[in-house]
Amino acid sequence: MQTRSVTPATAVNANENNEDTARKGRGDRRELILDVASEVFLKEGYAAASMSEIAARLGGSKGTLYNYFKSKEELFGAYVSRNCEVHRSQVGELLKIDGDARAVLTAYARRYLEVFTSEKTLQNWRVISAESAKSPDIGRDFYESGPLRGARLLAEYLDKAVARGELKIDDTLLAAHQLISLIHGRMIKARLLNYIAVP
Repeated sequence: MQTRSVTPATAVNANENNEDTARKGRGDRRELILDVASEVFLKEGYAAASMSEIAARLGGSKGTLYNYFKSKEELFGAYVSRNCEVHRSQVGELLKIDGDARAVLTAYARRYLEVFTSEKTLQNWRVISAESAKSPDIGRDFYESGPLRGARLLAEYLDKAVARGELKIDDTLLAAHQLISLIHGRMIKARLLNYIAVP
């Protein structure tokens, strides 16, 4: 029977591979928890949602859930952060495209409306806004990592367009906020209040 020798180097590599696998597994589990928590928060709202229900939907115990998130508040904060990251990815990717500023900004505006008038996005906003009234820190964190960061990303794009000589803008952050407000227009307010259906 042939035996395989184990050198210190192969032992280290095997240990690193095991650690990488464990980290990936923990990361996957965390994402699954956030998926389930999102469903519960959207259906029940923050106040009515419980860690017990989230754990039950996951098919595990509350103890396992608390290994990842120490409290419902921490879990909700992670839910808010992930939503902001997803929205930035969906919309902000367009600002990385090389091309005519008018074409890029037009595509950005269309994608922005598509993302932010979707029912899931609006329901996320409703849940987060409702909780912000009771917990101002949540509202502040959401604004800073969501709308404000999004405006800064747009301002960075405008800075580059100004440097290329395509645009003339004195205050690109102000211009970014103004452009986003124009994109919002009546559409997002009307959708947020269920005045109109998804366009």
